[in-house]
Amino acid sequence: MCFSAQASFAASAGLAVVGAVCFSRSKTTPQHILACIPLIFSVQQLSEGLLWLSLSQPAYAHWQRTAMYVFLVFAEVVWPAFVPLTILLFENDLRRKKVLRVLSGIGIFIAIYMSYCMAVYPVSASIEEHHINYQLDFPLGNRWFSGIPYLLAAVLSPFVSGVKFLRLLGWGFLVAYLVTRIWYAHYLISVWCFFAAILSLMVLYIINRLRKGE
Repeated sequence: MCFSAQASFAASAGLAVVGAVCFSRSKTTPQHILACIPLIFSVQQLSEGLLWLSLSQPAYAHWQRTAMYVFLVFAEVVWPAFVPLTILLFENDLRRKKVLRVLSGIGIFIAIYMSYCMAVYPVSASIEEHHINYQLDFPLGNRWFSGIPYLLAAVLSPFVSGVKFLRLLGWGFLVAYLVTRIWYAHYLISVWCFFAAILSLMVLYIINRLRKGE
């Protein structure tokens, strides 16, 4: 996470519990997949906790590369594809489905592109001002518009959904992103993912509502 190894591990443990509860209360395949969000974030935060240790304590230095890439694969590859595809599973309206298919296509393209870039271009991480700063030396990576496709796939897709509680999830991710962009711009990947992980607690609320048929 963005502030310490202990906080990352605590977030990971808490999200694992929430994810297990979400999964146990899910009744349909789309709900089960939605319930995976806290579980995936749990693994992601665990990897960043290990990265904190590897960057700050020589005894754990051998974990650095693995922990860094596990975190980045979730942050840059999994989420832009996973979120719109999950939202699509809940949708019945044909027009909304068409839009979500486009957003899913964008997310899959991002996932493929980021996988290629991480395999080809330099990637590193360092501790700065009590945060982890990820340096991704990718083409167009520092341009102002580079994050727009990611936002379209991962943040806009819940707003397209005809399920009102999934739109609530979109608001949560959007607010988390804006707060991070304004106050933690240099550590966007790490900090936004942490806040997004905390906001995935909303998934439990959503699944409870869906169980009641609301």
